[in-house]
Amino acid sequence: MHEAIARMLAKYEPKSTDDSVRALREIIQEVALLGLWRAKFFEHAAFYGGTALRILYGLDRFSEDLDFSLLAPAADFNLARYTADLEEELLAFGFNVRVEMIDKAVESAVQSAFLKGNTRNELLVIETGEEIARLIPAGQVLKIKLEVDTDPPPGFTTHTRYLLNPIPFAVRCYTLPSLFAGKLHALLFRKWKNRVKGRDWYDLVWYAANHPQLHLNHLEQRMRQTGHWNGNEALTPAAFSGLLGESINRLDVEQARRDVAPFVKDQQMLSIWSHDFFRDVAGRILLVDDSRNP
Repeated sequence: MHEAIARMLAKYEPKSTDDSVRALREIIQEVALLGLWRAKFFEHAAFYGGTALRILYGLDRFSEDLDFSLLAPAADFNLARYTADLEEELLAFGFNVRVEMIDKAVESAVQSAFLKGNTRNELLVIETGEEIARLIPAGQVLKIKLEVDTDPPPGFTTHTRYLLNPIPFAVRCYTLPSLFAGKLHALLFRKWKNRVKGRDWYDLVWYAANHPQLHLNHLEQRMRQTGHWNGNEALTPAAFSGLLGESINRLDVEQARRDVAPFVKDQQMLSIWSHDFFRDVAGRILLVDDSRNP
């Protein structure tokens, strides 16, 4: 095992197959970020979403995908230009992972790809041990989705964060108030059929407890782009509070709890969830004007 990968694995102390697969997934995510940095991807894009919170800010739940936003709309952006760099970086650390672009049936501004590898083989790369690896079906594929929004709404701000493993490198990412705005937009308007994404509600609690500042103007710009806010009037604190209160009233708390449970180690953290609990959490959000230049 590569020395840098051994250092990265040490912080996880995996005790089960699920623990090992989660550790593997996160290590591959971080190596992929390194590959993107080497390819100068972050001169054009910023990291955001749940995995950005997990890797850069210490969110205490696992996250599956790598989400990015261009710094400005660019119709000619092509994610495929970076696939060879990603594969080369992963191979340098021992991972036989391929990058496959996703051809979408419906045209959209989001470009997507999958990082794919054989789960059992990649577990052996991090020396998980045969006793755990053989519990994984021989053909099981580890998949990490990578998405880039090529037509981002305006108003967000970014800054640079640094990772020290597998080597020191820099990642451009949304600031926390802008990240929170993106999370609230997802929580309020995510189209997930009749299901509830409990991860959104878990992250809401994390933000309220750790970084409660919300960039309201960027949330408004996201809502305007998706048609959830129209007209000349700005999104006011009262209007935002009303929207969030309605979402809390509609929330199926038990379904939300079941959705997020596989991503959380301490299940007792979810036992307190209720409508009253989320109303209290909502009251802790601080609205700010995060208008610095990206």
